[in-house]
Amino acid sequence: MASLRDQLSGLVYSTEHGDTCPDCRQPVEECRCADAAEDERLSALDGIVRLRRETKGRKGKGVTLVEGVPLKTEELKTLAKALKKRCGTGGALKEGVIEIQGDQRDALQEELEKRGFKVKRAGG
Repeated sequence: MASLRDQLSGLVYSTEHGDTCPDCRQPVEECRCADAAEDERLSALDGIVRLRRETKGRKGKGVTLVEGVPLKTEELKTLAKALKKRCGTGGALKEGVIEIQGDQRDALQEELEKRGFKVKRAGG
């Protein structure tokens, strides 16, 4: 990680190109940082979708986390919407992890296996 001095000393706006990316210092239109991060996230996956239930940091409310889905972000948004609709609950997509409200592991496992994913339950 760059030092604070390096982070603050970079070019933010150029009258020639407009806004610049703080990471690669390229104009925003030519920046490929998001694509590189997406490719890195996909390469780290092993092809197994993991389902787990979590209540930590949610004031006792449980959510089911779907991790490791080998899809690009746009396809992941579509899948998250379909899973929320299947369970009849709300949820969110955060950093490549789908969060579905409540303990929905059975319904999610059935739906994901139907869509051709290899699913494992993680945790207890």
